[in-house]
Amino acid sequence: MHVMNRALVPAPLGRILAMGFLPEDSDDERLRKSTLTLAALIIIPLATVWVFTYLRLGLGLSAAIPFVYQIVAAASLAYFFVTKRYRFFRFTQLLLMLLLPFLLQWSLGGFVRSSAVMLWALLSPFGALMFSGAREAVPWFVGYLALTLVSVLIEPSLPTHEIPSAIVLAFFGLNLAAVSSTTYLLLQYFVRQREKTMAALDEKHRALEIEQARSERLLLNVLPEPIAQRLKHDERLIADSFADVTVLFADIVGFTDYSADRSPEDVVSLLNTVFSRFDRLAEDRELEKIKTIGDAYMAVGGLPIPRPDHVEAVVEMAIAMQTEARDLGVELRIGINTGPVVAGVIGTRKFSYDLWGDTVNTASRMESHGVPGEIQVTRATYDRARDRYGFTVRGEVDVKGKGPMTTYLVTTAEGLGRDAAL
Repeated sequence: MHVMNRALVPAPLGRILAMGFLPEDSDDERLRKSTLTLAALIIIPLATVWVFTYLRLGLGLSAAIPFVYQIVAAASLAYFFVTKRYRFFRFTQLLLMLLLPFLLQWSLGGFVRSSAVMLWALLSPFGALMFSGAREAVPWFVGYLALTLVSVLIEPSLPTHEIPSAIVLAFFGLNLAAVSSTTYLLLQYFVRQREKTMAALDEKHRALEIEQARSERLLLNVLPEPIAQRLKHDERLIADSFADVTVLFADIVGFTDYSADRSPEDVVSLLNTVFSRFDRLAEDRELEKIKTIGDAYMAVGGLPIPRPDHVEAVVEMAIAMQTEARDLGVELRIGINTGPVVAGVIGTRKFSYDLWGDTVNTASRMESHGVPGEIQVTRATYDRARDRYGFTVRGEVDVKGKGPMTTYLVTTAEGLGRDAAL
């Protein structure tokens, strides 16, 4: 919301300048309205000097012109305060500023006898720049030039009045000083208020950038960066097939019994500690954490950006996870499988990047049918990793939904051994 600069405008005047505002006005509209209102409040009382001076000189018509300006301008201002019709208010004020100084000059006998009072008409095109804009100000400036030309052409035929030279000289100085001061004060107010508005907008922009960065971080906590970028570009449906990835599931052994005897704070604290370490391991190996479900952890290698070493990266993470778990005094079952999956984003309010397919289901079964403290893998993973890691053949395991499967347990890392049994 546009706020008056208290260094330039006292609070009571600020309230008056805001009387023409509408709730839906933009900051720029409020600035234009308040500046035009301030112009009217300056010029209307100032015109009294010309009214009384020309009355004392016996120039009734010349005194009537600024007086009529005061009445019409004040009525236009009051009408604006009541109706909030800014376009009408702006037009009447600019028209009065343009016409009345020329009429007064013509009534006094020309440029010299009027002390070039037509200078006041410059406030019309100058004001139009502030109150309307550059394009809208052009007709008012053209009007000013046209009336100046008319003044030159009709100068010889204008009636003459005997006005003391001291008055003429004094009003030359008054007109120059008053027009200059009024223009300067209005421009000073307009520029200072606009600077304040721009500073407020800059602050809002910075706050928006901070909030956008925070939202970006939150989004990247939920989605892989390439997927988040696609979602930000309004890609409605994100669904991809990957022919070759490695999926990992891990589960804390005995967690149900543990949580039954602990406070909620202790349960959440343990999960947060364990999973935060797992997140770091995944980040270090450029793997994607997919989700946690209760005390289960799911990650994948080879998507959304394919990589040839996804099997090795996932096995190495599994080994590191077992090390971290032992350090924390917990025991894990880990299952790994390699193969094709479908990946995509589901949901509209709470996004979730997930995987589907037999490869995922089998990896989950490797974990649920696994051995506490061990890493169990399928034949597909074993065939890809056997040259780098040591394995023990567990033998055939009756896997739910799959039947008998030969599975393998990781025993050593690269260079420390080969298959313990084949």
